[in-house]
Amino acid sequence: MRHVLALVIGLVVLWLALSGHYNVVFLSLGAVSCGLVFWLCWRMRLINDECVPISIVARLPAYTVWLLAEIARSNVEVVRQLLGPARNIHPSLVRVRVSQRTDLGRAIFANSVTLTPGTVTIELQGGQAVIHSLSRIADTDVTEGEMNAKVCWLESPSSAHTDSERTQ
Repeated sequence: MRHVLALVIGLVVLWLALSGHYNVVFLSLGAVSCGLVFWLCWRMRLINDECVPISIVARLPAYTVWLLAEIARSNVEVVRQLLGPARNIHPSLVRVRVSQRTDLGRAIFANSVTLTPGTVTIELQGGQAVIHSLSRIADTDVTEGEMNAKVCWLESPSSAHTDSERTQ
């Protein structure tokens, strides 16, 4: 029942935040849209902990702030590399191990890497991701695994992963 409630609240909040129109016609269309999406999710049996991850809601704001800071830091670094006098661009492909337990966790990791300037996730299969990076600095950021650890922290039921959990 809590997954149903979380899905409905999430759909309504998302609709209200993205539409920006609050008159009767748009609110009615929003209610119909949310109802249709809910019905489709119900029929496809998608209302569960994997598809409606209530456990990440509490940690999501902290992760979002961290990700925005990483995007800003990487953006400054990419601009410095592209416009600076010594162009330090060395494109490469890096294969990294991902430690996320769920498909949602792996998707969050891949999208977070892609949102960060200077890196793009090209392939995500099994426990590995292939990432294109513009420089050795971006390679280091990806291979050190800070983002991997943050996404593991985000999706974990407890407050943090232990080192043994990350290496499995």
